[in-house]
Amino acid sequence: MVDFTPSEEQRIICESMAAFAREVLRQQARDADETGTIPEAVVKTAWELGLIQNVIPEAYGGFGDERSAVTGALIAEELAYGDLSLALHVLAPRLLVQPVLEFGSPGQKERYLRRFSNGEFQRVTAAVMEPLIDFDLAALTTTATKEGSYYMLSGAKCLVPLGSEADTFLVYATTNPRGGYEAVDGFFIDRGTSGLTVGEREANMGLKALDTTELTLKNCRVPAENRLGEQAGSQFQRIMDASRLALGAMAVGVARASYEYALGYAKERLAFGKAIAQNQAIAFMLADMATEIDAVRLLVWEAAWGFDQGNDVLRQSYLAKRYAAQMVLRVADNAVQVLGGHGYVRDHPVELWLRNARGFSAFEGLAIV
Repeated sequence: MVDFTPSEEQRIICESMAAFAREVLRQQARDADETGTIPEAVVKTAWELGLIQNVIPEAYGGFGDERSAVTGALIAEELAYGDLSLALHVLAPRLLVQPVLEFGSPGQKERYLRRFSNGEFQRVTAAVMEPLIDFDLAALTTTATKEGSYYMLSGAKCLVPLGSEADTFLVYATTNPRGGYEAVDGFFIDRGTSGLTVGEREANMGLKALDTTELTLKNCRVPAENRLGEQAGSQFQRIMDASRLALGAMAVGVARASYEYALGYAKERLAFGKAIAQNQAIAFMLADMATEIDAVRLLVWEAAWGFDQGNDVLRQSYLAKRYAAQMVLRVADNAVQVLGGHGYVRDHPVELWLRNARGFSAFEGLAIV
């Protein structure tokens, strides 16, 4: 029987993440969005909370906590409730750490996980998305061709978090364009590798505080030992399932922030001598927002639970993320409507949340539980 009652450890984690989101991320969100920069103090505080080191085994200098997709979803929701851009930034190293934990060879674990024991935030990331209208995770156009003891990678990536700063990229490419998920492998590529070009920072509608870039690979020569899992390889579908769960949970966090702000505003805003929350149209709108948030959260938790059991959750994670992308846009847009003209100005955060919410329908591979 599935039981989603948080354990004592999960409850403590949620409380600490909620406090961090409310007292740090939410307070810095507007300035970060306006300036396009993330304060180092925020990154330092996030590092001290152990967001990356917690799942790294003690043998590699981490805290040795057991990985749990359900716990990861709880963390992702709370951080995105504070601010999506800041959440994606502080969690970006997980895009490399989690695949290495699950599929990395002993040598890769020693090489990459050990870096997180030096007490500093590590600028590492992953490159999944491609600048295509018909982008499909099961049909990547970035290719990896085996040539002796090397792979030659060619293609383009976009929306790479921490792209301007990262010194190591986990780039996903296909060895067979018609091979689906099973033909996709990850490759560790260091900045400065011949054939790898890091583009200028992207100017996005939302996520304005998050540094994202394009990558161009042209006959980028990568040693075979840099293939994730080396000869054993990895499971790209499972990695993307974990990513969809994280993004679904983050959509819930953004939607919850929008709903709670709109609810508070509606209770305080008076029109014709009474709070606008007492108007039937607004009351029903707020009720629908709350219902959809809870529904998507349960979808995410159910898929995350199955992931932790080792089940194939491709269908569940896809449906959860797809519904989450639709839900968060509706909820954020409704929040703007509840505020009326005030919702369109930057004195209130709902316009920021709406801009961020709009991207979830396109986001893939930007976070991982």
